[in-house]
Amino acid sequence: MIVRIMGEGQWKLDDSHFAELNKLDDELLEEMEGGDEDGFRRTLGALLDAVRRLGTPLPDDALEPSELILPAPDATLDEVRQMLSDDGLIPG
Repeated sequence: MIVRIMGEGQWKLDDSHFAELNKLDDELLEEMEGGDEDGFRRTLGALLDAVRRLGTPLPDDALEPSELILPAPDATLDEVRQMLSDDGLIPG
């Protein structure tokens, strides 16, 4: 799967990492619903770090279709709320 972090680039991740990303996404959704700004910051950072750690960065000039688009690390709670579906940032 190809994951884009807005403002940073794209990473190729093995589908086997989906469960770990989805767990972090569920935590992020709970923190957002509860208005937990500190938890939101911490979990968003952990989610983005997991993509960077588990994935292989694509070259800057590569424009692959992204299956997931994640917010920039400095995104606000309101900006991320606008990106959410009922499932969170990661469907499933």
